[in-house]
Amino acid sequence: MKHEEAFYIGYVTKTRGLKGEVQVFFEFDEYEQLEFDVIFADMNGKLVPYFVASAKLQANKTGYFNFDDADHIDKVQPLLKKKLYLPLSQMPEREEGEFFYTDFKGYLAIDETLGELGEILEVNEYPQQFVATVMYKETEVLFPLNEDFIVEYDEDEKVLTLNLPEGLLDVYLENK
Repeated sequence: MKHEEAFYIGYVTKTRGLKGEVQVFFEFDEYEQLEFDVIFADMNGKLVPYFVASAKLQANKTGYFNFDDADHIDKVQPLLKKKLYLPLSQMPEREEGEFFYTDFKGYLAIDETLGELGEILEVNEYPQQFVATVMYKETEVLFPLNEDFIVEYDEDEKVLTLNLPEGLLDVYLENK
């Protein structure tokens, strides 16, 4: 399987016990809706399948997993801190018109004052807010995604228009 055929769900945080159980932290919001028969781990750029023997989901965006043929802590050690993926065919269906901040990845960000900022390379969820990453003037800059700053977005053109607070991006550009 290739990365284009999969979607990111989270990563392995640690092992648990000696029988090969691992803890997974989910960065995919609707992880409770996912089916876990096989999970793909990013091992040096290649997606390697791991067949799930058991999965116990927790309420705190984590889960405990055992994999077939991995019945000892030594066999799951290579999975630590590895990103995990599922096939696109297992992506939960969305309701009509449902849109998430994470959908802005790949959009062109335009500020009403500064103009074109660049393509949104990443959208990360933090406890208080979602934060977008763009390369602006050859510098990686971060800015929050929230209703206060978003003026409008065009799903067809993949354009996000923002009104960022004055000076927000200057912090990143001062040492340039």
